[in-house]
Amino acid sequence: MAILTLPMLTRQEYETSEAQRLAPYAVHSGASRGRKFPEPEHPYRTAFQRDRDRIVHSSAFRRLEYKTQVFVYHEGDYYRTRLTHSMEVAQISRTIARVLRLNEELAETVALSHDLGHTPFGHCGERVMAELMKEFGGFEHNRQSLRVVEVLEHRYPNFPGLNLTWEAREGILMHAPVHDHPDFSATHAHPSLEAQIADLADEIAYNNHDIDDGLKSNLLTLEQLEEVELWQEAYRATFDALLGQPPRVIQHQTVRRLINELTTDLVEETAHRIVVDGVETVDDVRGASRRIAGFSPEMQSKAQCLKEFLYRNMYQHFRVVRMGEKAGRILRQLFEAYIANPEQLPPNIKQRLEEDALHTVVCDYLAGMTDRYALEEYKKLFDPFERV
Repeated sequence: MAILTLPMLTRQEYETSEAQRLAPYAVHSGASRGRKFPEPEHPYRTAFQRDRDRIVHSSAFRRLEYKTQVFVYHEGDYYRTRLTHSMEVAQISRTIARVLRLNEELAETVALSHDLGHTPFGHCGERVMAELMKEFGGFEHNRQSLRVVEVLEHRYPNFPGLNLTWEAREGILMHAPVHDHPDFSATHAHPSLEAQIADLADEIAYNNHDIDDGLKSNLLTLEQLEEVELWQEAYRATFDALLGQPPRVIQHQTVRRLINELTTDLVEETAHRIVVDGVETVDDVRGASRRIAGFSPEMQSKAQCLKEFLYRNMYQHFRVVRMGEKAGRILRQLFEAYIANPEQLPPNIKQRLEEDALHTVVCDYLAGMTDRYALEEYKKLFDPFERV
């Protein structure tokens, strides 16, 4: 009886195929600058596939399920969380990367990891943490995300963190408009195109799902959205195409149309800039006078109006402000309690005082909390009837 031998695609063969499939200005897996701590290559997975898998299996990634965007988790179980948001960003990033012949695995890695350092309670939590850490180096969630993958995750015996590739770490840090890491800031002006599109996919995702969640929660109304040109154009086209369909279906399809229009514009404008700016290599991308990935001027203007609308009508809505103030009080009081008496910290957290300053340890602990854990910890410290 003949034994069938199934063909197997090795890592080296996959890397060879990248040279044929990917654009010359894409980051090729085989050309990675490597990891801080050298490791043997995997026989079947590329460097960026391993990065992505390490992110997905990390504790910080799982905790994103109970870290919220705008709504505290108990406000409703159908609103977006940091986890669902990161998955949406990854999906959009992969679509754009494929069309532009970029490295999908690298773009996906940056997308999935970009919020690992976010605090509980959404953007309010980050503002409060930045205020609390103002005299101790500040706080910014992209820098914290890098700290998570470089230091705080403990999964390997021979090195701290996840030991991601240089390109993945670059994308995580340079997701922020300002970066001051010695490994990256002095070398080039911009990150890879894969990191740039993940950054803009993040903007596409959160603007549109905030509209969706805003309508679900009645923080926003269709009447209010009439002032937003980008929404109105998409809504009218959807309404005409789906005449007679339930309002909820029309809303969902309008959001879908918006994501598609923004994504299409980003792809076409980025492709245009690649040609106009004469981009031929990864170094051309990093040394360009502007970010190569971007929206057209017209779409950028419309998207900016949408962001301003969301700020005025949703993020400044009295219910969101109330949630934010409540969350801020929780984080401030937890921070002050731990700083005043570090003996209240769990043993595994207090142990880190042997390596880091007290404020840094407390900041790491708080930033890593989920909304639910922070609320429970608050009750344990301040509710006299709660078990500790």
